[in-house]
Amino acid sequence: RQLEQMLETYSRLTSKFDSENGYAYKSEVVGVLKGLGFEEENFDNLVETLSGGEKARIALGKLLLSNPDILLLDEPTNHLDLETISWLESFLSNYKGAVLTIAHDRYFLDKFVTRVIEIENNKSSVFEGDYSTYSVKKAKQHETMIKHYINQQKELKRQEEVIKKLRSFNREKSVKRARSREKLLAKVDTIDKPYEFDSSMVIQFKPQISSGNDVLSVTDLSKSYDGLNLFTNINFEIKRGEHLAIIGNNGTGKSTILKIINKIAQADEGSIKIGENVHIGYFDQEQQSLNLEKNIFDEIQDKYPYLNNTSVRNILASFLFTNDDVFKQIKDLSGGERGRVALAKLMLSEANFLIMDEPTNHLDIASKEVLEKAINQYSGTVLYISHDRYFINKTAHRILELTNNTVINYLGNYDYYVEKKEEFKDIYLSDAINNKDLSNEISNLSSGKLDWHRQKEEQAQRRKLLNEYKDTEKKITKLEKSLEEIDKLLLLEDIYTNVEKLVELQNEKKEIDANLKILLDRWGELAEELSEDSL
Repeated sequence: RQLEQMLETYSRLTSKFDSENGYAYKSEVVGVLKGLGFEEENFDNLVETLSGGEKARIALGKLLLSNPDILLLDEPTNHLDLETISWLESFLSNYKGAVLTIAHDRYFLDKFVTRVIEIENNKSSVFEGDYSTYSVKKAKQHETMIKHYINQQKELKRQEEVIKKLRSFNREKSVKRARSREKLLAKVDTIDKPYEFDSSMVIQFKPQISSGNDVLSVTDLSKSYDGLNLFTNINFEIKRGEHLAIIGNNGTGKSTILKIINKIAQADEGSIKIGENVHIGYFDQEQQSLNLEKNIFDEIQDKYPYLNNTSVRNILASFLFTNDDVFKQIKDLSGGERGRVALAKLMLSEANFLIMDEPTNHLDIASKEVLEKAINQYSGTVLYISHDRYFINKTAHRILELTNNTVINYLGNYDYYVEKKEEFKDIYLSDAINNKDLSNEISNLSSGKLDWHRQKEEQAQRRKLLNEYKDTEKKITKLEKSLEEIDKLLLLEDIYTNVEKLVELQNEKKEIDANLKILLDRWGELAEELSEDSL
């Protein structure tokens, strides 16, 4: 009897252990910890010894492993590097429960959300789809609402004018008609004027002079801190008009490179060459260029004394500082406000080479979009560091990834980087690095030259195919129109009764048909090549 009870208890506990995922819990914990950037050798570290960012990641891991029905996440990507964010996106995409998140990371929202709830002007609106879909729908919705509002206002004004005119006739019948219209007008549901969000910055970067074509050349640059090797023998060049983003995990030396270029830090080895007529404007994420003891107005006017009081106020208003706000002390400002002051100074510098360290930090989404537009319209050169993948995707022409103490070149935006990352990862990070026979080849790879030329050739070939494809389409359209015109002419009595003209048009039609067949065949080949190239 006792044995039966023990077996029953064992069976019950085993079943519970299995149902509560007891066999897999350890592997799940390890998977989440690794996904959040913790190495196995650090698993035994005490929580009290961790940094603030590491503690935040531990708290996030505990929440994810608790597997609740509803996950509530408030800015979950803060303090996470790109690799960790990518892992979190994958985790949430496969999460079986519901997820409700607040986030300013638009790329993150695009990866897994299926619905966006917008709170604006004390009202909530629901949009099906990811952030990009919401953004398009929101713009169209606002445009439609504005049109409806304007049309109704016009109609109301017209009705009021009709009523006024009817009353002016001063006849009983006209007055009755006026009253009738007034009653109908009173029952109309008037459309409220659509909310206009007029709290966006106004930024326009304009270089005072144009730089030479060669803006920056970095050769064999190396740097270590406290025995930790950040990067070794990195090489890259920047040409006029390029927008280059530097990405990489925390601690790979991204900010250090910018500081070396700006002569704030020194390299252990290597050289930096600035091109002719290059005027650098530097945005520091720590805002060390701001004088904490000054107010906002003086910070701008002291740096640019040629500006009069009105000009300073107008510029600060463009960055959302109005009235007495311009006299706030820098030390009393929030991170976002300090960032806006620094951006104002950067704009006023009229530099032709902007170097920016995390420019979107502390900015709201509307301000980020304004900054994106300003950078895309800027005719100068841009080098920046950012963890904002949506921002990178919108503004970067080229990406440098710092990894494994070296740099990898990607000739495209963030989507292109994601597409090509695995392909290059095998080359750069394979065991072949230890093969002496391949040392020269890997050295070239590390300098970013091989992938630079390869990608450049690939993109040039694709552009060539795309141009031919578009040109062929235009020729096909032109020939098809010519055929339509000939067919119309053949129906005219003046033509089909004139044998000579009829034969001439029929021969012309045969020639066009033959050329059209050749073009359609080529168009099909090009479409197939472009389709294969995009896979």
